[in-house]
Amino acid sequence: MGALAVVALVGRMVLIFSLLMAVPLAFALTGSDPAEGAFATAMGLTFVLGVVMSLATRRFRRELQPRDGFLLVGLTWLVLPAFGALPLLLALPDLSVTDAYFEAMSAFTATGATVFTGLDTMPLSVNVWRCFMMLVGGLGIIVLAVAILPLLGVGGSQLFRAETAGPMKDQKLTPRIADTARAIWVAYALLAVACTLAYRWAGMSWVDAFLHMCSTVSLGGFSSYDASFGHWNSPLIEAVAIVFMLLSGVSLTLYFVAWRARSLAPLWRSVEARAFYLMLLGSIALIVAYLVVSGTYPDPLVALRHTAFHVVSVATTTGYASQDYAQWPLFAPMLIILLGCMATCAGSTGGGIKMIRLLILVAQARREMVRIVHPRAVNPVVIGGRTVSDATVQGVMAFMMVYGATIVGLTMVLLFSGLDPVTAFTAVVACVNNIGPGLGEVGPAANFASLSDFQTWVCSLAMLLGRLELLSVLVLLTPSFWRR
Repeated sequence: MGALAVVALVGRMVLIFSLLMAVPLAFALTGSDPAEGAFATAMGLTFVLGVVMSLATRRFRRELQPRDGFLLVGLTWLVLPAFGALPLLLALPDLSVTDAYFEAMSAFTATGATVFTGLDTMPLSVNVWRCFMMLVGGLGIIVLAVAILPLLGVGGSQLFRAETAGPMKDQKLTPRIADTARAIWVAYALLAVACTLAYRWAGMSWVDAFLHMCSTVSLGGFSSYDASFGHWNSPLIEAVAIVFMLLSGVSLTLYFVAWRARSLAPLWRSVEARAFYLMLLGSIALIVAYLVVSGTYPDPLVALRHTAFHVVSVATTTGYASQDYAQWPLFAPMLIILLGCMATCAGSTGGGIKMIRLLILVAQARREMVRIVHPRAVNPVVIGGRTVSDATVQGVMAFMMVYGATIVGLTMVLLFSGLDPVTAFTAVVACVNNIGPGLGEVGPAANFASLSDFQTWVCSLAMLLGRLELLSVLVLLTPSFWRR
């Protein structure tokens, strides 16, 4: 019965999701867009199926139990990309189901990996849908559902814990969880408006500004051009992108706290945000020096321009490109990919293990070294003047073990399927951390279209695991979860 109660809620999620297709449909109706019928049909089918699912299971409606939140999140993130793929299949007849689901999963998880080429000539509505799914999925459709909780009529605390990224999920900005979610969405919406206006001011058209705003504040990285930001070759547009990727890379809750305090001090007092910015600054300086010394870009200003853009883009797991940085000396692209695994902050729309986990791991390693020398010393893990509980430290350690096992396991699966080591490893790293491009066959100048169907499904699974931070999905596979 509990599973049917969750299915009832998934039906409502599908119904709400169908209404979002009105956005690309509106763009299609404003011009001679060949995908107009595809979006109208997909919207109607999705709406009807959502209603059917809701009505067929309405008698099972009840208050969510703690573990129901994980099941609902997992099902939602499996099902909604399938419906997101429906208009792509209808609009692009040559597209396979595998590639359509991969593209929708990539959009919804704000990963930015793509199998599409010819984006410049693709129907506008298709590009709008790809990018708009990123805007919605970037922060999480579940958090959106919590924000409009009165419409759903269910308790939302379990959903918020399952969906929110990061190890410390019990901190509330407001007494009610729905108000917390609304506060986050307000910050997200304000960033979106400011980013759109900034892109327009820098020289983009209104349509391009909207599309790239969607994939910037979500840290997703989709573009409506095959050349991505290389299409404009504009330092000003790249600078705007850098600013908003940096703003989106820290916890959105900090903006609410800063607004409530009427001060920007909380942004700098955050140990995690400060570490995020300092790590990126140091990495940019190191790679600029490396590229200048190696002769890749003899002009330091040119090296700074391209390094800053790509370090920020990949480290924030956005994945935009203006140059084929895979052609740089190997140290640089490998460092950039490594940054994408750990730099972004918990509470942001970025992927990876999150900076706070890295800080906790470093503090725990330091504590263990002190314990070796002084076995009786009381030496708790302290981050930003606050003691981190042992339960949180253990949770981080468990996450990191599962994270490492997932990277190794999925890489071995892709190697078994015939991919070369560089492509296999970086494809998994890029998908699990929701970065987008990897290296080798899936580098910034290429895409994931060369992968077989099996390899594409493996990468789709990697994106889902990464977006929901591994344990929220893997817990569904444990016998204890299903035991009464």
